[in-house]
Amino acid sequence: MIFTPFLQGLGTGAGLIIAIGAQNAFVLSRGLTRNHHLAVVLICAVSDALLITLGLSGMGIVLAQSEAFAVWATWLGVAFLFWYGLRSFRSALHSGSLAPQERARMGLGATVAATLAVTFLNPHVYLDTVLLLGSIGGRYPEAQRFFFGAGAVTASLVWFLALGLGARLLLPFFRHPRSWAVLDVLVGLTMWGVAASLATSAFAG
Repeated sequence: MIFTPFLQGLGTGAGLIIAIGAQNAFVLSRGLTRNHHLAVVLICAVSDALLITLGLSGMGIVLAQSEAFAVWATWLGVAFLFWYGLRSFRSALHSGSLAPQERARMGLGATVAATLAVTFLNPHVYLDTVLLLGSIGGRYPEAQRFFFGAGAVTASLVWFLALGLGARLLLPFFRHPRSWAVLDVLVGLTMWGVAASLATSAFAG
């Protein structure tokens, strides 16, 4: 039955994607400010679909055997996440109770670049989409593998749409004093936490 691999892909994809991480924190912050949030959602969803497809096509095995890719991806990710976390902490010092339209806004080009960086410079993304989903979906016959991938891609699309568009439900909270500062600090801690875990694993390896 095609529904079995689809539902397993949907559940597995949701379990891996719906977690506090650098990408989700970025999407949430863009959704709250309504700062090119639809472009951010689209880029994240399409990127996940591409990476899931690569994993199911066998690319996960190739990447897993490439030590050079792992090293470069790790340290580029650490550098970017540290920079973005620092940017968030600096923003927290000047946040106050600014309304979304009063927040410093990124241009479309900068938003696209930051979204691609927070997506592709984070090795955890490759671990979840290419390696884990690729290995799980690879157990299915080729005909059913498509439906597993479709389920995982659907989970990604629904989650990013909910995160980017549903953030507006939190806007009343962010009209209160210092709420933006709290968010900036949480985003900064998330970015630095992921960066620290990447650096630790690199040194341990």
